[in-house]
Amino acid sequence: MFLLCLAMLYRVPAGFASEPPSVSQAEKPALQSATTAEAWLVTFGPGQIYWERFGHNAIWLREPAAGIDHTFNFGFFDFDQQDFLLNFLRGHMLYFSVAQSAEREFEFYREQNRSIRLQKLNLNATQYNRLRNYLLYEIKPENRDYHYDYFLSNCSTRVRDALDIALDGDLAAGTKQAGARLDFRDHTRRLTQTQYWYYLGLELALGYPTDYPINRWEEMFLPMVVAGEVADMALSGEQSGQPLVTQDKMLFTSSLPEPPAEPGSTWLRYLLSWFLAVGAAWLSVRFMPPTWLAGLSNAWLLIAGSSGLILAFLWLFTDHAVASPNANILLFNPLMLLALLPALNKAGGWLLVAGVAINLIMLLLPAHQYNLDVLMLLGPINLAVAGYFMVDRR
Repeated sequence: MFLLCLAMLYRVPAGFASEPPSVSQAEKPALQSATTAEAWLVTFGPGQIYWERFGHNAIWLREPAAGIDHTFNFGFFDFDQQDFLLNFLRGHMLYFSVAQSAEREFEFYREQNRSIRLQKLNLNATQYNRLRNYLLYEIKPENRDYHYDYFLSNCSTRVRDALDIALDGDLAAGTKQAGARLDFRDHTRRLTQTQYWYYLGLELALGYPTDYPINRWEEMFLPMVVAGEVADMALSGEQSGQPLVTQDKMLFTSSLPEPPAEPGSTWLRYLLSWFLAVGAAWLSVRFMPPTWLAGLSNAWLLIAGSSGLILAFLWLFTDHAVASPNANILLFNPLMLLALLPALNKAGGWLLVAGVAINLIMLLLPAHQYNLDVLMLLGPINLAVAGYFMVDRR
């Protein structure tokens, strides 16, 4: 779960100082015309580092009369906040919005080899003023903080909400009744599947809530989805039929490969663990001293049971809603710790077998948590250890 949190973070770039526009200057009476003011949706592509895999976005306002040429985004946090780490682990994450020089931010993303897509928004004076006033309100010190959620309230959903306010609810009206292309888990899988252990860690921590069907509005937790929806949207009212986006261009194109449109069959690479388990079992029977085999089996019970305690803690005692319920707790079961007692060894073996069997059955249900990758890796180990404890060695 700690890695999941990091995946969704947008870190303050080194050397960046917040340079908000003068709010008193910008809060002059509403513009009578938006001809000298521009609003752009900015979408930054994924990077190579794990916390960059989900991309990022911002709204860029250009209004020379008010001294505004800034990007507004909602992905900042402060390590110096009181009890930051404790709140982070409990799921009480406080983020804040920032406006900063667009030129400096664009240069940072170029240096990071991350693509920059710019979409000019076709807003009339009323819509522009509504957007600008909302963003200026959000960056005030007394308003800038908000409670972060990985999928429901992140940097991208806040940009989505700002655009919806500017459009007087038209963005929500057009997307809340439309089904999403992929759910939260499938998007997470396709964006992280190139990183073997990080991907597996997310699959272990994410529970069934990420497999629920979602709508297009919720799918805009990803910046790339917001950009796609805005590109296809037509305006209503006096601007009926006009496209929302009048210019769509790449300011910078990354040399990194584009993420796949769909998650791949990554469970195949974890299938290797079955062969490793079979090979290890054969070697242990032929060559490993009994005390070593017993030590390894008990060590696995300790590792699995302790990991299960962490999953149970996330489920029962934190606000990490995406961690509960989680079928992986049947594979990393806290009750395995009791099997460390010699008298409960055989019962522990049955517990390991039952966990694998129940997970296999659950995967056959119409609605289920996708955890095939985790099962492919942990299943054979659990069965091998179960076999050791269940065989009569007298």
